[in-house]
Amino acid sequence: MDDAAPTRLPPGGQNAIAVALGLLGDEWTLLILRYALQGVRRYQDWHDRLPISNAVLTARLTRLTDMGLLVRDAYQQRPVRYAYRLTPRGREIWPVLVSIWGWEYRWVDAHSERLPWMRHRGCGRHMEPVMVCGGCEQPVRPREVSSVLGPSGAAGRSIPSGATRRRSAAGAENGAGLFPETMSLIGNRWSVGLLGAAFLGAHRFGEFQQRLGAPPAMIADRLRTFCALGVLEALPGEPGRGSYRLTAKGRAFFPVVMTLIDWGQHWFLAPEGPALLSTHLGCGSDFAPQLVCDGCRQVLCDSDVQVIGEEPAAPVPARAR
Repeated sequence: MDDAAPTRLPPGGQNAIAVALGLLGDEWTLLILRYALQGVRRYQDWHDRLPISNAVLTARLTRLTDMGLLVRDAYQQRPVRYAYRLTPRGREIWPVLVSIWGWEYRWVDAHSERLPWMRHRGCGRHMEPVMVCGGCEQPVRPREVSSVLGPSGAAGRSIPSGATRRRSAAGAENGAGLFPETMSLIGNRWSVGLLGAAFLGAHRFGEFQQRLGAPPAMIADRLRTFCALGVLEALPGEPGRGSYRLTAKGRAFFPVVMTLIDWGQHWFLAPEGPALLSTHLGCGSDFAPQLVCDGCRQVLCDSDVQVIGEEPAAPVPARAR
């Protein structure tokens, strides 16, 4: 596999969004990539940093290697031991990780451990990421981006198959609990489908069911979960069959969704074309997400972000400002 070449997907199958979510909708995978971006290369180093079993760590490293995010190199022969290095595909996952961290840090109170904070090397201050349009570099909110399904975005093709999901929940084998609510949104195939439908404008129960093709009981369960998390709110109407809309917390998850889709559509190409086509209404250009520092507004790259172990004064929750 060429480290810098995108993977070409078979026609008619899962599109780039489904493949990306099938891989990254798993907390252990995200945490392994987090440490890889910080310089971890060897199996034992991951094992020492994460409360993860040998079987789970081996499976995740194998999958990341098979999917082209890591390359395995032997650094010792007797016995054979391997180190893993990030490919360009793996290194370019950093905007997704930074966006997840920013959302969890700002909107989620309960974590299994205190989240580290991040410093921008450029200005030296505590940083939270802001998503801007890559064309005009202006901050972007969900309603300022128009998205339509692309040639490979047909119903069902953007939802990860059950066989490729690695659902995470708090617990030693299923997940570390560091990103609990993110995993509730993207760690289940129907959750991520419902979230995507909400960002594409679905409001009513029937619209969610039509877009997902899931059983009514599953749709109702996911809607209840999203309302309990404060990501959706139910509007007055028939109980269980009314309308729903994204809350401020739900809209704030938009950078996670768009950076993940952008990464997936860059590295996994369906022969029919993209799964989602997005336009920034402010400047009229094709929307490509970028992250900037909320303090100095400089465009970020992976080496700009420093993870700091001790948290500064707790932020004022965005919902209370």
